[in-house]
Amino acid sequence: MVAVLLGWNPGVGDTWPGYSRVVDELGASGVYRRAWPTGTGTQPGPGADAWLLLHGKTGSGLLGHGVVASAPHHAGDLVGAAPWVDVDFDVLLPLGDQIPVDILAARAPLTDWAAAATGPCRPVPEEQARAIRELWAECRPADEIDPVLPVPGTLPQDALARVCVNRYERNPHARRVCLAHHGTSCAVCGFSFEAAYGPEGAGFIHVHHLVPAAQLGPGYELDPVGDLVPLCPNCHTMAHRRRIPYSVAELRAMRSRAGYISGSVVSQQELDAQADARRILGST
Repeated sequence: MVAVLLGWNPGVGDTWPGYSRVVDELGASGVYRRAWPTGTGTQPGPGADAWLLLHGKTGSGLLGHGVVASAPHHAGDLVGAAPWVDVDFDVLLPLGDQIPVDILAARAPLTDWAAAATGPCRPVPEEQARAIRELWAECRPADEIDPVLPVPGTLPQDALARVCVNRYERNPHARRVCLAHHGTSCAVCGFSFEAAYGPEGAGFIHVHHLVPAAQLGPGYELDPVGDLVPLCPNCHTMAHRRRIPYSVAELRAMRSRAGYISGSVVSQQELDAQADARRILGST
């Protein structure tokens, strides 16, 4: 068994010692171990992916990931009780940030996702497990984008930049709508990964949320076209250099004052055409 779904309803038999506190604890330590009941069906073994699937009044969706860290065991000396396994969670999202079930169902169709959410432990077929991993990687629910670390000693620690990413910037549907409207070039400097790196860079760009998080009310509804813009990693980092992010106009003004102008990568064919034009016109 390569993966299991762990159904969790915060309103029914909740034994988490304050879920938000657990999220903070995991963020500080990197791992949170918890025993989980597995029911009476097929038992997961150590090393299996464990996906936390939320359901109930707080919403439904994929909320976290962990790894089964033990063989099934019985709690105490209870005879006939269902076994448990220890799970080492490495990512737990705040309630409300889960990947919605409708997106899961579209990417990793199961017979009944609702039923999967209500059971304590349900095995996942390998094909669906692979689809879940791919979806998780696409909208990786990390609070920060890891920096590229230099060779030790080559740069001071404060030269490393991290970009805080909120859940609106991670929303895969909103990202698709944003990029369909704005394109995949940076809205500030015009940089295109596809132009610079070829097909391997196609479609790659950060998406930046223009509305400051402090101004978001409980009834806020995201407008992917008006609220999101594509930014390259450099401009995205600069946007978040202060608590209230810099606007696109402010970032463009910074570049203008610094003497930078927008440009594009010129192909060899274009260079050859320019050389031919100079030759025909008699210029050097």
